[in-house]
Amino acid sequence: MSNGGSSRLQARRLGIDTYREPVVFLRDDCPVCRAEGFQAMSRVEVASGNRRVIATLNVVHGDLVRPTEAGLSEAAWNALAATEGCALELSHPEPVESFSAVRSKIYGTPFTREGLGEVVHDISAGRYSSIELAAFVTSCAGEDMSIDETLALTQAMVAAGTRLAWPQSPVLDKHCVGGLPGNRTTPIVVAIVAAAGMTIPKTSSRAITSPAGTADTMEMLAPVDLTLQHMRRVVEREGGCVVWGGSMALSPADDMLIQVTRPLDFDSPGHLTASIISKKAAAGATHLVVDLPVGATAKVRSAAAAGSLGQRLTLVGREMGIHVEVLQTDGSQPVGRGIGPALEALDVLAVLRGEPQAPQDLRERAILLASRLLDLGGAGSGGGDALARQLLASGAAWKRFQAICEAQGGMRTPPVAPHRREVAATREGRIESIDNRRLSRVAKLAGAPLSPAAGVLLSARLGEAIRPGETLYTVHAQTAGELEYALAYARSHPAVIRIGEPP
Repeated sequence: MSNGGSSRLQARRLGIDTYREPVVFLRDDCPVCRAEGFQAMSRVEVASGNRRVIATLNVVHGDLVRPTEAGLSEAAWNALAATEGCALELSHPEPVESFSAVRSKIYGTPFTREGLGEVVHDISAGRYSSIELAAFVTSCAGEDMSIDETLALTQAMVAAGTRLAWPQSPVLDKHCVGGLPGNRTTPIVVAIVAAAGMTIPKTSSRAITSPAGTADTMEMLAPVDLTLQHMRRVVEREGGCVVWGGSMALSPADDMLIQVTRPLDFDSPGHLTASIISKKAAAGATHLVVDLPVGATAKVRSAAAAGSLGQRLTLVGREMGIHVEVLQTDGSQPVGRGIGPALEALDVLAVLRGEPQAPQDLRERAILLASRLLDLGGAGSGGGDALARQLLASGAAWKRFQAICEAQGGMRTPPVAPHRREVAATREGRIESIDNRRLSRVAKLAGAPLSPAAGVLLSARLGEAIRPGETLYTVHAQTAGELEYALAYARSHPAVIRIGEPP
């Protein structure tokens, strides 16, 4: 129900990508602006038939839209299922009463369970603006979220979306906290666990600020944008899947909050825990293994921080009915060789196929995670490591992965970038450090993940001796301009890979 009067305008699709934020564009001399008192950045409720969305208003000075039109961003257009010229009704939305709980938290009053429930409900309904989302994320920052608040946030996130249920048990899952380029273990782990006869329905995310998300990499090998019904058929048939979770409304409030936390690089233990556990609870998991890389340029910088986060994940997971095991792993350098969707997919294929040149660090990390899941699920009976290795070496995991890809819509061949150039060492020495964040930046400037074949192919590893002219990494790009853009950044940041004194 809206407050005040309403006014009608004609819909116009402007083709402007505002990511997931609905935006409406009105002329400054639009009669609706004057009659309703709308101003730039106002929150406006837009209705088309029985569909409604709350959008942010941008005021146009010029001829982009006519005074009788409301221009819609792609997010608003899709949310309304609008058609060109259809009638739109604009009105003032109800005030966001739940934001008072956010204000109180900022001034030191803990969230109540009811308050968090109302906040998450309004976020899921699209009632919070980007500024209000940022304020909520800020209120959760640092160590200010108690375990009770974290649990309440997790429960509210699950309640606001779809929750899957599976007839079989256990239902296994894995998650990586992130911050480590190339750490694409998920497709390998799913293949091993499913080949062992266990159930592992894996929903994954796309990249927002990284060179690739698991869904982006898997999409190089098979379709990932599946309906819930299609996903169920895949899991029933093959025991596992690797699909994009964004279309399934699993913890939808978290999807909206990630839009703020990732670009700001603003994770907090409370929100990070609620984000992970809510998604796993919504997906129906009973047992979860979390890969928690620790390193100077990873997301988690110290063993102490990792221990605190791991304890929070374990406690909240238990309250949500999930057995959580956290593995602290090496986050000092990328995993595998490829950084970017297609290059990471090639690493995955090399490991699954048992190719001699497959990156052994990716192989070993995937075996570690798969073995713990097999033990948790009872398939390994304490011998999960041996079983995981056997399934990989025998080709059973590769066979099951191919079957999963076919069930998801057919296996694909990753594309290859037409433009490539090596970045070579300029001096003799030993590889002293690799900056995960700056190397990811090179891959993104080269075009990843929007250009799936773009990214970085890493040749150097920590501790290795290197001579002048030997390749440190190779930049892959779809266009010559993106290649030069990435190389310019690499030249201005030689510490992406630091070379120490010779051995």
